[in-house]
Amino acid sequence: MLNFSFYNPTNILFGDGQLKELDNLVPANAKVLITYGGGSAKKTGLLDKVKTELSKSDRTVMEFGGIPANPKFDVVMEAVKIVRDENIDFILAVGGGSVIDGTKFIALAAPAKEYEGRERELMKFGFAPVPVDCAVPFGTVLTLPATGSEMNNGAVISDGEDKLPVMSNHTFPKFSILDPKITFTLPKTQVANGVVDTFIHTIEQYLTYPAEGRFQDRTAEGILQTLIEIGETTVNEPENYDARANLVWCSTMALNGLIGAGVPQDWTTHMIGHELTALTGLDHAKTLAVMQPANWKTRREEKREKLIQYAERVWNIREGNDDARIDQAIAKTEEFFHSIGMHTRLSDYEIGEEIIDRVIAGLEKHGMTKLSERGDVTLEVSRKMLETAL
Repeated sequence: MLNFSFYNPTNILFGDGQLKELDNLVPANAKVLITYGGGSAKKTGLLDKVKTELSKSDRTVMEFGGIPANPKFDVVMEAVKIVRDENIDFILAVGGGSVIDGTKFIALAAPAKEYEGRERELMKFGFAPVPVDCAVPFGTVLTLPATGSEMNNGAVISDGEDKLPVMSNHTFPKFSILDPKITFTLPKTQVANGVVDTFIHTIEQYLTYPAEGRFQDRTAEGILQTLIEIGETTVNEPENYDARANLVWCSTMALNGLIGAGVPQDWTTHMIGHELTALTGLDHAKTLAVMQPANWKTRREEKREKLIQYAERVWNIREGNDDARIDQAIAKTEEFFHSIGMHTRLSDYEIGEEIIDRVIAGLEKHGMTKLSERGDVTLEVSRKMLETAL
C-alpha cells in the first residue's frame, strides 16, 4: 500500500428530514448567501424550505441563482463580487455538483485579496492546492447525487473551452445535508448521470494495478456492486427511498478520499471526458460512459490483473480464460450503462472523428500528455481511445 494522508472534516447529516438541522449548523447572526442553479430549487419549494429554516435565527439571507452545469468562471465571479461587497460570512450551496463546485470557487476567491483582479490564476494550479490561507465557510444541501463534491475539496470550473480543477484544504464543506427525498424530483437522465459518474469515480481509483490496498479494493467493489443492484431501480422508481438512499451514499463515498487513499489512481477517462464536454456540451457522465470502455479496450494489457479481479469480484465471471473474462466484464459494464439509458459510443451522440483532433489539442494545451496510473497515456494513446470510442 502506498503512503497517504487522509483528511476529511465534513460533517454529514444523512436522511429524511435532516433539513431541520440547518438552524443548528449555520452560525446564528451570520450573513448568508444561498447559491443555487437553474431554478429547480425554487420550483420544487426547496429554496423556501431552506430560507424558513435559516429564518429561525437572526440571519441576513441573500440569494445568488443561475450557476450553470459546468460552472462558468464569469458567472461565479458575479457571486464573488457579492460576497466581497456585502461582507458575506457564510455560503450555503443548494444544488448538485456544479453548484457546489461553483460555491467552492466563490468561497476561495472572495477573501483572496492577493488574487483580486487576477482570479483566473486560481485555476492554474491543477491538482495541487491553491496557495491561499482561507476561504469563506460554506455548507451544502445536496439535490443531485453524482460528483461527491459535497464531501471533498475539489471543484472543476469552466472558462471558455477550458475545464480546470481547483483544489484546496480550505474548500471542504463544513457540513452537507443528504436527504434522499430531496432528489426524488430529478429527471431520469440526471439520475442515470449520477449512477455513471459515481461508477466511474470508483473505477478510476480501483481499476489500475494491484497495490495491496485490500480494504480500498473491497470497499470500491461494494460501491460498484451496489450501483449495479440499484441502478435501474433508482432510475425507474424515483421515489424508492432505499434505492435512492444507496445511490446518494455511494456517490458521496466514491469521491471523499477514502477508497483512493494509498492506491494508484487513473483519471484518464475524466480528463478526456472533460475535453469532450467543453467542446460538445455533452453531459459529463455521458462522456464517461463512452470513454471508460474505450480506455479498457485500449489498455487491457496494462490493466490486466485488475480487470480480471473486477470480472471475478464485481461481475462473478469465473469461467473461461483471462481474455474471455476481461471481454465479458467490459461487455457487462456496457450492458449496465445501456440498462439505465446511457450510450457507450460517440456516434450515438452524432459525434464523429472530427472531434478527435480538437480533444487532443485540448489535452496538450492543459498538460494532459502523460495520463494514467503509470503516466504512460500519451497523446497518441488518448487518440487511440477516442478512435475506439467512435
